[in-house]
Amino acid sequence: MKIKQLDVILLVEDNPDHIELTQDALLEVDLVKTIRVVSDGEEALDYLFRRKKYENPQESPRPDLILLDVKLPKKNGFEILEEIKQSEELKRIPVILLTTTGNKEDIERGALLGTNDYIVKPVEFEVFMQKVKGLGKYWAWISDLTS
Repeated sequence: MKIKQLDVILLVEDNPDHIELTQDALLEVDLVKTIRVVSDGEEALDYLFRRKKYENPQESPRPDLILLDVKLPKKNGFEILEEIKQSEELKRIPVILLTTTGNKEDIERGALLGTNDYIVKPVEFEVFMQKVKGLGKYWAWISDLTS
């Protein structure tokens, strides 16, 4: 199955190492044309709702997918997810929660708030790469179903 390339992924992550790892993995599998990165919860909401420095739609295009860290400064991933899913203009954007723990309560909370998937960030690069490649195949399959 050919992986469908997405136009924009919004990566909401505060750890520089995880940002670099995620960007490398997404670019290696040619999953996305553009990766936009914001590093805290308030900035993520500013980007998504086009506020402050993100007012211009050409500079803050709607993402095809949001990769959202759970533990963020200012607002956590659950708070952001809740606002996304309550917004008529944003709620259809797929959101994948990223975390370093596989905490069952977090997984259940994310599901109740409307996350599309949940990935535990592994430490090993190769394991993470496999997850990202699987993610690309999954979204290609979903986009084939919906197109």
